[in-house]
Amino acid sequence: MEPNIITINKHELTFEPGETILEVALRNKIEIPTLCHLKNTMPTTTCKICLVEIKGESDLVESCATKAKQDMVILTGSSKVIQARKNNISKLLASGNHNCAIRDFDTSDWTSFQMDVLKDDGKEDLCPVWGDCELQDLAYRYQVKTLGMPLNGCKYETERANPFIIRDFSRCILCGRCVKACREIQVNNAIEFGYSGKDLKIVAKNDAALKDSDCVFCGECIQVCPVGALIPDKAFRDERFTDTKKVRTTCAFCGVGCQVDLFVQDNKIVKIDGADIDLPPNNASLCVKGRFGYEFVASKERLTKPLIKKDGKQVEVSWDEALDLVAQKLSSIKEQFGPDSLGVLTSARITNEDNYIAQKFTRAVLKTNNIDHCARL
Repeated sequence: MEPNIITINKHELTFEPGETILEVALRNKIEIPTLCHLKNTMPTTTCKICLVEIKGESDLVESCATKAKQDMVILTGSSKVIQARKNNISKLLASGNHNCAIRDFDTSDWTSFQMDVLKDDGKEDLCPVWGDCELQDLAYRYQVKTLGMPLNGCKYETERANPFIIRDFSRCILCGRCVKACREIQVNNAIEFGYSGKDLKIVAKNDAALKDSDCVFCGECIQVCPVGALIPDKAFRDERFTDTKKVRTTCAFCGVGCQVDLFVQDNKIVKIDGADIDLPPNNASLCVKGRFGYEFVASKERLTKPLIKKDGKQVEVSWDEALDLVAQKLSSIKEQFGPDSLGVLTSARITNEDNYIAQKFTRAVLKTNNIDHCARL
């Protein structure tokens, strides 16, 4: 049987029946930009950025929703495609409060630029995801200027009525990524498109605030949002212009082993995202604890030294003194009341190795099987 062949930018590529042009291109490391596409979900074709040209057809097509067919000849960067993308990027920029303007300024004078975007009250007049926005990246890539562009007013006020997610409707481009992430990936079904026409918006349970809806605050919508419409309430405030280091690690909240990326500034975690979508076991998804439960790491209330009660007060002591006291107490109780008078609780917040050594200590040293796990935090 002859292989299925399409040609993209003069490259002959094989495809599987049912694959879209975008899927074939991405699999072969051919970039086609998009703002609404979300892997493993149904296409919405709302952003119109992934348009490509098919030889013999007069109209451009959305590569995210167009199935590959035998002997297709496709161009992803023709002049017709580039102009269409510029027009659609321009429309998206004009659809709301997108102040990611291409300015004529000396990039070496960063301080002057920062001062230039300060309001009279001293607060930054920048989108909270400035420098980390897919729409802004495309505006720069295709040189679509935003200065002087008429902005359409937004009738919906920014929602801050919960401790985790800020919903800025004025920056929403209605790409639908958050809806797909919520309904098709997390299957929480907490948000959807509501109203129609100029009133179209993303709504939660009869247009209620997220805190009054079925939202479980997993934050999947934040991670997939390509603009500044959904942002974590506590991330990237004063540290906006500080260098950020990304560190891959394993979430410590339970035993699933979710892979996460920590965003670290000045040795402090300021944001957590799920790692690569193709990396198991979580494939970039996280729960509310894994995504937002990080402030304790740098908390000033964390104990850094052991405490022992002396004369009715907790006082700091050395680790040697604390461990000697624990060993003495355990030995005394074991000798007086027997080993089964002792019990050990371990934690889902520590590693498998730590839990393993705890059960070895319990059984081999304390001589009891009384060991349990907190598993339910």
